[in-house]
Amino acid sequence: MTRHWRPTAPGWRTLDGDGQNYPADIPGMLALVRAHEAGPGAIQLVAGHRVNRRDTASKRWASRFANGLRSRLLKDATPDTGCGLKLIERAAFLRLPYFDHMHRFIPALIQRHNGRMVTHPVNHRHRQAGVSKYGNLDRALVGILDLVGVWWLIRRPRLDVEAQELRS
Repeated sequence: MTRHWRPTAPGWRTLDGDGQNYPADIPGMLALVRAHEAGPGAIQLVAGHRVNRRDTASKRWASRFANGLRSRLLKDATPDTGCGLKLIERAAFLRLPYFDHMHRFIPALIQRHNGRMVTHPVNHRHRQAGVSKYGNLDRALVGILDLVGVWWLIRRPRLDVEAQELRS
């Protein structure tokens, strides 16, 4: 996520570098954004929701458990925050607090800033390249610490500060 601190487009997309996301799903996500561009119903985030997931049973079970726990605590109504395919408005992203592993909490953080988000079903395939950096236990330990931090954060008053890009 660090590279996103210097985005220049009005919005951009994220996707996993391991080939599990289908770039062909992006036009459908863009159509949602364009359909709501004007007016107060503008969408700041379209989060992918992996259907027909191609992971091991243990990884799917762990994700289902983690998504349920996260959804109950943060009340973000997002079925799959682990999906790497997301479209996000630049200005909305720059208002979010930055921390490592924040990708799991972007929907809750967008909602904290009164942003509108929707989920969109996307395809999923077996990993095409690389290996996972985490096992279920490692991911759970990192995720629990971050979940507690985000739970605390979204219960605090927001201090809205406009992000400014410094040019040298």
